[in-house]
Amino acid sequence: MSAPRSPGVPGAITSGGPRPSGLRRCLALATALALPLVAAACGSDGENPPSAAPAGSGTTPTTISTEPLVISAIPDQDPEKLQRLYGTVASYLTRTLGVTVQYTPVVDYPASVSLFKVGDLDMVWFGGLTGVQARLQTPGSRAIVQRDVDEDFHSVFIVNNAAGLAPITDAGGLAQLKGRRFTFGSESSTSGRLMPEYFLNQAGVETGDFAGQPGFSGSHDKTIELVTAGTFEAGVLNEQVWKARLADGKADPTKVTAFYTTPGYHDYHWVVRQDALLRYGADFEERLTRAFVDLDGSDPEQASILELFTAKRFIPTDNGNYGEIEAVGRKLGLVT
Repeated sequence: MSAPRSPGVPGAITSGGPRPSGLRRCLALATALALPLVAAACGSDGENPPSAAPAGSGTTPTTISTEPLVISAIPDQDPEKLQRLYGTVASYLTRTLGVTVQYTPVVDYPASVSLFKVGDLDMVWFGGLTGVQARLQTPGSRAIVQRDVDEDFHSVFIVNNAAGLAPITDAGGLAQLKGRRFTFGSESSTSGRLMPEYFLNQAGVETGDFAGQPGFSGSHDKTIELVTAGTFEAGVLNEQVWKARLADGKADPTKVTAFYTTPGYHDYHWVVRQDALLRYGADFEERLTRAFVDLDGSDPEQASILELFTAKRFIPTDNGNYGEIEAVGRKLGLVT
């Protein structure tokens, strides 16, 4: 199904028809909140509002709104993989929550933050930096869940084997990248730019120390491609993507190898707007969180979601876990 571009936000892609924003969104929410009162006034002749059973519960709380929950994700990997992953997530959440859930792809990291801010996206799978940016621009928004690996996440610096650089275990060895052709991932990526630049700075390496301006590949997969091809001698990316590409044969260890793996930090997480939580009932945050935490690897569909996320399970998180990311972002001028 083709997806029309969102009016007023350049480069944004939406699906399932136009989304209310600003005044239109407020009116839609007010109307939704009034429906239960109207139904009560009409007595038993009125239709019951839709309801949904929370995951793992026998109760059926009332759902306030029939408006779709629109989800998205930063475009950090191959678009086809993202479509497969988040399409599956949308189907799973629709059945589990009893709410229509739609996946809407976006063209770049800034678009995910902008569309979340204006209300065209209700919940987004952000990296650490974009999650901080989105929450600071959208008061009341909440980080709710992350993968088990995201409480101790890592970046990996990779090198083209022809560069003659041997793997290191101490961050000080990153100084060997001075004078080399180097690429980050997206400019707003936590694991592909923010934290790597922080660790480079700690080793005395500034972006001006590379041979020419550093590249910004736009995604972790593209970073691997560019370093493998020799376009850049070195680059940095999400460790989970690196391991996955080695496992599926899309990263060739005879041409490109890991140079250094960083210390851990908090990274990816789901962030949801406050008005989206209010639309679907007082217990919606709990139900939404439980839908992810209860993902079961013994169920084929749920196992596929965990596999595509390269996770064993999801765990609850909160805004406070990303204070370090915010501090580093402010230091590097990426958070204002």
